[in-house]
Amino acid sequence: MAEKEYTLYPNPITPNSAILFDEELCNGCNRCIDFCRTDVLMPNPERGKPPIVAYPDECWFGGCCAGACPHHAILMVHPMNQRAVWRRKETGNLYRVCVENELEENKRPPIVE
Repeated sequence: MAEKEYTLYPNPITPNSAILFDEELCNGCNRCIDFCRTDVLMPNPERGKPPIVAYPDECWFGGCCAGACPHHAILMVHPMNQRAVWRRKETGNLYRVCVENELEENKRPPIVE
């Protein structure tokens, strides 16, 4: 019986882009792959390139990959339903429940792919 060769390809593009890599900062060390709890990343076959997000819909948005990146090349893109913010009625400042410090408002432009 002849042996077959198999290759893993990422899923087709989905509405969810859980993780974005800054290709200028990422050196392809693949440390994020080791720390990902849900195995959504796979090594890029091209050496020195960012990992491939193989299963973006499986991401738990825990941020382990971003925290493990020594070059800070990973941006977590949370779904819209997880981007809820709270404002104090008295001051209008943003805050998180059970966190003492006020949050700074996000003034970054939206990510466009």
